[in-house]
Amino acid sequence: MRNEDEETGPNRTCVATRSVLPVDQLIRFVLDPNAVLTPDLKGKLPGRGAWVRSSRACLEDAIKRKSFSRSLKTPVSVPENLPELVETLLVAEVRQALAIANKAGLVITGFSKVEAAVARSNIVALISARDGSRDGKRKLTQAILRNYGEADAIPLISPLSSDEMDLALGRENAIHAALQAGSASDAFLMKCQRLMNYRQGNSDETGLDVGEDPALSGPLVLDGFNGHSE
Repeated sequence: MRNEDEETGPNRTCVATRSVLPVDQLIRFVLDPNAVLTPDLKGKLPGRGAWVRSSRACLEDAIKRKSFSRSLKTPVSVPENLPELVETLLVAEVRQALAIANKAGLVITGFSKVEAAVARSNIVALISARDGSRDGKRKLTQAILRNYGEADAIPLISPLSSDEMDLALGRENAIHAALQAGSASDAFLMKCQRLMNYRQGNSDETGLDVGEDPALSGPLVLDGFNGHSE
């Protein structure tokens, strides 16, 4: 097994689980000049890094077990709100990625347009606000089922709140969106996967809201993603 302190190669060791994983399934942490543990989502800050699986539960376990001090071989000051800070940063990344995809002309908004877009072969995902109505999500799930015969043929994801979607898309009441194929969409979905894994606490699940309602289809997977496989 490779050493967790190495900063080269495609894999790192999670200090919480000791699992060796691709870097896109992990979050890097470094120490600032005052020895305060700092998340480094882009993996570019200077200094020795300690890596944790993209899971809030794993991060909280690493903090509880003082895994960062052992990995970095020095006393570490951990901010009390570190798990919340990491989620805030992950949300900001997703929001920015959606804005970039929108500027690239890859995002369709408005419920009727989104529902109609389901039939298009270049739609790679549907997005619904986390605080959007379940009725809207149900209707989109039914549209997928009608067009493809399978409710999980197109992933329906809910990574952002309506306010966050408004900010990303530069419009009000942005509750639903359809994402067309393109490199900016791929980047957005990869960041969504990391955020949803972090929230769910299990890298094999996508963190979709629909699974909580038995009237909706079960949790949908991001088909074609390898960001949640080991």
